[in-house]
Amino acid sequence: MHEYPILIFAALLILVYGLFSRLSERSPISAAMVFVSVGIIASPLGFDLLELGMKSSTVRVLAELTLILVLFVDASTIDIASLKKVKGLPFRLLFIGLPVTMVLGIVLALPFFYSMGLWTIALMALILSPTDAALGMPVVTSPVVPEKIREAINVESGLNDGMALPPILACIAALSVGPAERAGVDFWMWFAVKQLLFGPIVGALVGWIGGRLVDRASKKEWMNPTFQRLAACSLAVLAYALAEEVHGNGFIAAFFGGLMLGVHTPEVRERIQEFGEAEGQQLGLFVFLIFGLAAVPPAAAHWDITAWIYAVLSLTVIRMLPVALSLCGTTLTKFSVCFIGWFGPRGIASVLYLIIVVNELGLKGYERMLSVIVLTVLLSVFLHGITAVPLSRMYASRTADREGN
Repeated sequence: MHEYPILIFAALLILVYGLFSRLSERSPISAAMVFVSVGIIASPLGFDLLELGMKSSTVRVLAELTLILVLFVDASTIDIASLKKVKGLPFRLLFIGLPVTMVLGIVLALPFFYSMGLWTIALMALILSPTDAALGMPVVTSPVVPEKIREAINVESGLNDGMALPPILACIAALSVGPAERAGVDFWMWFAVKQLLFGPIVGALVGWIGGRLVDRASKKEWMNPTFQRLAACSLAVLAYALAEEVHGNGFIAAFFGGLMLGVHTPEVRERIQEFGEAEGQQLGLFVFLIFGLAAVPPAAAHWDITAWIYAVLSLTVIRMLPVALSLCGTTLTKFSVCFIGWFGPRGIASVLYLIIVVNELGLKGYERMLSVIVLTVLLSVFLHGITAVPLSRMYASRTADREGN
């Protein structure tokens, strides 16, 4: 079946939404909510206007390209100055909160989904561990929310998707082979070398060397601003492709490419990031449309009470308790800790990882895992989207709170 109608539909939707995007910013209705809703309405669950499978070549190419760009751009936006500015909050969230979230997600899933097997349960919990600050955009852009709170949420979201990737890949590898291979030391040693050595080295070299070349050419006025912006896509794809060519992991390479981006001129770096963010947002909206169109219909049939309970736990206890533990000893108020804990939306990274898992492992035998992930992301899109504006405004009425500098 030709997929041109879906591409036409997506392009028109992005254009039409763009015409009213400024109005949408003033309302509690987010772009993700609109695109997911339209996808569901157009799917077999709604008017059955379009049908698209998650294993479609279009879906896979789009998901891989989006993930490559998201990992590269997110990592490129992080610098030492921004980490110092928020006084260690991201370090606590990433190196204490994230691992505890992963472990707690697995532990609480065991009594509900023990029949799925430990590796599948671990994969589900890991896919649901990264956050997506874009789903609560009013939070990270609102001037009434303290800057260090906004920065902490934004930096955490920018890095935790890349940090969650290696264990996700380990689970996929374990589920792709038989028990005998999985138990062998050689299998895991070779896996670690390919994933955690080849990918990072290639990505870091591409990001540093490519960035330095862009920086030097820009300083000498050899390179115009248009091609400075285009460098984001070029370097991200180059890091991915070269890593795959030497049997490393391209996604990890894209993340390290952005992390080691060798551009030091602020104006040039800003142009690269702005273009990457714009393209990433456009691709991200397309992914949310596909999520509603292709992921929600097959998942809806498997939503039972345990799926609903775990989805709610994932957005509350599994997220908020680790955040509270990681922020113990800081000068943050209880309201701020709860605020950071609540605004850990599950969004684009979880959807992209899910699409990759479906294409690597297939759907058969993983229907329940898919249904829980889809339900959690669906709830997050709407709950975090609706609460972003009102909860941000609550900070305006709490000016007496002293957050500590």
